[in-house]
Amino acid sequence: MLHLVQLRTPEGAPALAALTAEGARLVEGATRTRELALAAIAAGESLAAQLARRPPGAAVDLARALAEGRIEAPISHPDPAHMLITGTGLSHLGSAEGRDRMHRDLADPAKLTDSMRMFRLGLEGGKPAPGQAGVQPEWFYKGDGSIVAGPGEPLRSPEFALDGGEEPEIAGIYLIGPDGTPWRLGFALANEFSDHVTERQNYLYLAHSKLRACSLGAELLTGPLPEDLRGVSRIRRAGAVVWEKPFLSGEANMCHAIANLEAHHFKYALFRRPGDVHVHFFGTATLSFSDGVRAEPGDVFEIEAPPFRLPLRNPLAPGHEAGPGVRAL
Repeated sequence: MLHLVQLRTPEGAPALAALTAEGARLVEGATRTRELALAAIAAGESLAAQLARRPPGAAVDLARALAEGRIEAPISHPDPAHMLITGTGLSHLGSAEGRDRMHRDLADPAKLTDSMRMFRLGLEGGKPAPGQAGVQPEWFYKGDGSIVAGPGEPLRSPEFALDGGEEPEIAGIYLIGPDGTPWRLGFALANEFSDHVTERQNYLYLAHSKLRACSLGAELLTGPLPEDLRGVSRIRRAGAVVWEKPFLSGEANMCHAIANLEAHHFKYALFRRPGDVHVHFFGTATLSFSDGVRAEPGDVFEIEAPPFRLPLRNPLAPGHEAGPGVRAL
């Protein structure tokens, strides 16, 4: 299993490391994940095969780089406007308690909100047979590459936000090839981070609630995602854990197949523009907000889940103030 990590050297230069069972080494001839992926596409081979043809670089201490704040998000684009951040919701079954509650609600016509109807559609048609079309999921736009924070960087909540809460998820990382083919590079541990108070006011505010920052863990995991991925999400305040809960992902815990989520995202031609990068969040069923917890500035969101080896930690920080008003020209 191959993990790719974007980082900076102690001198501040960009670098790319490959993490395997034997340890982490710099990648020769490439300093960014996208650069390595374009070379693999041009050669008609996998990332692992492209890497195997390169001589091993110098060993790197990723734990030290993480502690020194030199690890970045595992994917980037030279022009952040060409890195699109999107996602899907109502895609996970949740805990046993949450699942039981959902099934009770599904059986009661009086409780069939639009969200529950969407969830039921996923249960019934989100995992189609190979070659068949499945039901389309809920979908949202989150922003471009400028909103992505790396490990240790703050998640900034804008001054007009009503809330800023974590969403522990797995994100798919994609690159559009020169002929318009979407290539899945792998998966990353992620914090989707949303404004749940705004969303709860009215489900039509979902689009507003998602236009926030997000963060990606250090590693891009190549190959298939584990069917049953189990992690932990927690909030630390002044060093002490104030909330902690396991979260589940992987298709064994989802009502949509990843291939179905991908098919409905990339069916749109504007998402198949050559050279673009896509980060697509797959959803979650675990939120501190659902347990009545409100994060405060200075709190640290912490997410970890094997087979990702490095945790994702991000402090909550006040964000930018509202920009200048519109002026007529």
